[in-house]
Amino acid sequence: MKIYLVGGAVRDALLGLPPGDRDWVVVGSTQAEMEAQGFKAVGRDFPVFLHPRSGEEYALARTERKSGRGYRGFVVDADPSVTLEEDLQRRDFTINAIARDQDSGELVDPWGGVRDIQQRVLRHVGPAFVEDPLRVLRAARFLARFAPLGFTLAPETAALMRQIAESGELEALVPERIWQETRKALTCRQPSTFLRSLHDTGALAVILPELDALYGVPQRAEFHPEIDTGIHQEMVSDMAAQLAPGDDLIGFAALTHDLGKALTPAGQLPRHIMHEQRGLKPLAKLCERLKIPVDHRQLAEAVCREHLNVHRIDELRDATVLELISRCDGFRRPERIAQMALVCECDKRGRLGFEDSDYPQRSTLQRLHAAALAINARDIATEGLKGPAIGEALAKARIRAIGAAR
Repeated sequence: MKIYLVGGAVRDALLGLPPGDRDWVVVGSTQAEMEAQGFKAVGRDFPVFLHPRSGEEYALARTERKSGRGYRGFVVDADPSVTLEEDLQRRDFTINAIARDQDSGELVDPWGGVRDIQQRVLRHVGPAFVEDPLRVLRAARFLARFAPLGFTLAPETAALMRQIAESGELEALVPERIWQETRKALTCRQPSTFLRSLHDTGALAVILPELDALYGVPQRAEFHPEIDTGIHQEMVSDMAAQLAPGDDLIGFAALTHDLGKALTPAGQLPRHIMHEQRGLKPLAKLCERLKIPVDHRQLAEAVCREHLNVHRIDELRDATVLELISRCDGFRRPERIAQMALVCECDKRGRLGFEDSDYPQRSTLQRLHAAALAINARDIATEGLKGPAIGEALAKARIRAIGAAR
């Protein structure tokens, strides 16, 4: 029996990144032998075990053979004769196909992963890459994570991603896996590369057509020097990653705020009148298809519908501000207003040349919201009032508080 540290732990150590979870591969062993040593079997599709003391995952070396459609259609062979090199060969990218001997500490790198880390290239291991459509999303997600370190996509890997997109295999991905990879990408430092790599390989049109439709749609140059709505979306997503690092809730609302611009009639371009309202339908379709969590969906709907109102908060009447807060459930869910204000800042600063600009509307909305939130029914004179009259008196008091807070 030989044991090796594999995958992300080896890769991140070579990149000088903080250590994460450690995964191990065991060569020359069997399930019975692992269990006899106290390991607990937890793998459903292939032999994976938890270490009796550390709780870390140990998997038997295995090979995989394509047997059906999609990312689940594989036959797994974990025979003791499977070599480390064969196990590494089934992995997705060369930078993930490096092993470190537990005893000697020596690296085993049959597929050039160390070289690709040094050259900052994301490259597939072998032709079997095309057998798993999920790897298209994983490639885009790894780019979102590692592009800030200088990584680029190998042209031959991009070609295989395009081949998978054209084959129809992406349609076999279940919505939960698409959302899982998208969600992870939104927590990375540069989500724009997730969108751009999927768009350039034709995959975005299959898995997120509502977003792919934004590319090539023009905007008014005086407001959007980047012109292309798809590029604007990339910039907004990157701004969300900068202002709310690791927050996929903010990231999703930023990702979907402008879907209505893809539906603007050609005769109105490059203006986008009513794009906030037009965006609600494709947003609902996307959320339904991918089974997006309720909190993500509700914040995204609020941002899609209200972001222009937030941009012009100084122009809104006090009563209109109260209506905006109420529409967004800002009294029952007060955190939502701060979240919405943050996403609106991402939108405003996600434009060419505006990345470092101020966005006072964010603090204005939060200040007005706090003033309205501080007023409740027990603090105002409601003696003799009943039913709707109490609500009207409360609304008037909150409107006055908003006006005083300007």
